[in-house]
Amino acid sequence: MTLLDAPAYNEARERRNRFIVVGALSTFCALFIGFWILAGWPVDWPWNWWTHMQGRATVNTFFKDVEKNDLAAAYGVWLHDAQWQQHAGNFGNYTFDRFQEDWSSNSSQNEYGTIKSHDIVAARMAGNVLLMGIRLNGSKSKALFLNYDPKSHVLGFSPLELYLGP
Repeated sequence: MTLLDAPAYNEARERRNRFIVVGALSTFCALFIGFWILAGWPVDWPWNWWTHMQGRATVNTFFKDVEKNDLAAAYGVWLHDAQWQQHAGNFGNYTFDRFQEDWSSNSSQNEYGTIKSHDIVAARMAGNVLLMGIRLNGSKSKALFLNYDPKSHVLGFSPLELYLGP
């Protein structure tokens, strides 16, 4: 075949190929944007969006248990161990008694009082953990900062704070 013996132009095949390329790109963009929205609109790299989804789900589960005053279930979410009561001695640093002092509605250590609602207002990756700012009971002034470790799925108090605006 020489240059002058080129095949005839097939308009149907070109239209079909263009439709396949445009459809694939449109589907990819729709899935990308959908995953971003599902992850909670994070301002972070796309490879961290799954961590954002897991961290937000864990924090929401934790605070729903605290709002119901089911501190045993909340402690299980905090430690990522639903069967924590069977081996309660393994958690020496943050015992259930200390957890109750921090999160119980009638504790003197709990500066938020009875927790009735929560709102995750910011979430960013800081090193290898997800740092989240949570406003409790509709408070506009002071936020609680927790971190979520994506490897062990454990929650903890964060020594860092996020800027939440004026």
